[in-house]
Amino acid sequence: MSVESDVQSGAHAAAAPAPAAPAGNPALLGLATFLPGALSLGLWLVGYLPAADVGAIVPAVVFSNGLFLLISCLWAARLGGSAVAAIFGTFSAFWLSLGVILTAITNAGAEAPGVLGLTATSAALPTYLLSWLIVFAALTLATLRLPLAFTGGFLFVTIAVALVLANVLTGAAIFSTLAGVCVFIFCAIFAYIWFDGMSQELGGKAMSMGNPIQK
Repeated sequence: MSVESDVQSGAHAAAAPAPAAPAGNPALLGLATFLPGALSLGLWLVGYLPAADVGAIVPAVVFSNGLFLLISCLWAARLGGSAVAAIFGTFSAFWLSLGVILTAITNAGAEAPGVLGLTATSAALPTYLLSWLIVFAALTLATLRLPLAFTGGFLFVTIAVALVLANVLTGAAIFSTLAGVCVFIFCAIFAYIWFDGMSQELGGKAMSMGNPIQK
């Protein structure tokens, strides 16, 4: 081999682009850390955790759900995934704000014995829930182009918030129990999506997510 051919080979090798690093999947972190706070909330809604001990779920709600969903949001935004970042950012805002309101409720103590620790005349919680009900309903409709599993998860989030709102407005415990059941359903759906993503990341085959409602 001549010196010239050696130089040309070296030039081609230098010009060849390096293999691209894996882009990463922030959903693997976001979905995994979404579950602890959501499951804790569901257990509280069905009565597994006494009503007076609602403050016990605040650490999971704030630090697992709120903080790590925010990290997932920033990660997705850095990768250019605007829709994914918006979804994670929306849920992070919900859980962080829920942690704040639950902390305030817990600190109210015996002076606020109503639903979630608030008095029956307080409009703070219904206002909060109604606002987020509208947001989650809009999010569900805006993401109908996603696979059906995602739409189903968002739909049950919306239903759960609506049932908690009904519980707050009427005081009927059945709404709280049904809301807890809906929480467990959307947790199962998101756990399924997370399992699929983790499996694919490790070389497995994709699991069925269902066809989008809107093409």
